[in-house]
This record gives sequence, C-alpha cells and structure tokens, in this order.
Amino acid sequence: MGFTIGGIREIRSGSRRRGRSSECTAVAEFAGLWGWDVAPGARTAAGTCSCGLADCPAPGAHPLDFAPVVPAGATLGEVTRAWGEFPGAAVMLPVGRAFDIIEVAEPAGRRALVRLERMGLPVGPVAATPDGRAHFFVAPGAADELPELLYRMGWDDAALDLHGLGAGAYITAPPSDRAGLGPVHWLRSPALDSATKPPAARLLLGTLAYVAHRSRA
Repeated sequence: MGFTIGGIREIRSGSRRRGRSSECTAVAEFAGLWGWDVAPGARTAAGTCSCGLADCPAPGAHPLDFAPVVPAGATLGEVTRAWGEFPGAAVMLPVGRAFDIIEVAEPAGRRALVRLERMGLPVGPVAATPDGRAHFFVAPGAADELPELLYRMGWDDAALDLHGLGAGAYITAPPSDRAGLGPVHWLRSPALDSATKPPAARLLLGTLAYVAHRSRA
C-alpha cells in the first residue's frame, strides 16, 4: 500500500491542521493505511434514522444505500472529498473483504483478549460496541468456516454466545456512534501487521469459545 508509520502521523496531523472530523481522520487511516473499504453510515436521533425511512429496521446501524463506498487505498484528499459529501455520517466497515468478525459478549471478549495476549497468540484489532459486544477481526472466510471449526474443537454448543459475521454484514467502527447508544471504541487498536493481515480464526477460537462458555456459568 506504500504507507509507513510516518504516513499515519501525516494523516493524523494533517487532519488536525485542516479541521477534519474524527470520522474523516478514521476513514483516512482505515482506507489508506489498513486497506479497508469504508461505507458512510446512518445516524439516529430520538429513534429517527438519518436514512429518511420512517420504518427503518435498524436506525443508526446501517450503511447509507445512496452513499458510495470509500475504496481501500484512497488518499487523504480523496477521503476528505468523499466524506465531505456526507457530513456527520457514521463510519461503517463492510465485512468479508479484508476481514471477517468473530463476535462475543464484551466481558467475555475482554477476558479472552487478556488470555490471548498472555499466550503470545496473534490478535488483530478488537472493537467494543455500546450494546456490549466485542468484535474480533480475523481473516476473511471465518464466518463460513465457523460451524465446522467449532465442531472440530468440541464447541458445537447451540447456546454458545459466539457468532461469525461475514460477507454482506457491516459493523460500525470507532469513533462513530451506533444506533444512538454511544460510540464504538477499540479494545485493541489496529496495527500495521494485524490490520493488513488479520489472524486465522482457528488461532483464537479455542480461547474465545472457552471464555464464552465459562461466562454462561
């Protein structure tokens, strides 16, 4: 992608100098540095979604159908122009392209993250949502493989609070608000190695399943 740590500093300092929003700065990093597509998302106020649909099924928690995706690799200037067309939009990431998501309850996710880091296992970015969920970024394809992986590991428990999100799903990314409940935030921020090449789900799944199972007790 041709970006370095210096490029990260340039995006962040350039955004401050020009008065860009925190969302615009995040989009520039996600697209330009981590190689992620980014979609402008809806916001909500008092239960009313900015998409304009009175009966919106997911107020403030979906991409705007009429807003084009900012493609991976977009420059800071391109991001600024594109995001300026939709001021106030939430930052949303399409799943199934650069990464899939394994989702667990946030308390279980926090405990699993500590265990994984102690064991020295590769861990990608991890985000926490205001409705109490933790999103572990893993290599694409994980959502389709998840049932088989869990079965092989002996965790084929239908009641296990562990789910895969793959192609067709979107997640709200930091620092945006989700569904009017509050901002999404990082439990583990993206880094050059883990963001551009997230770990295989099988490396994390045993720990995530174990902790999710113990959390039910």
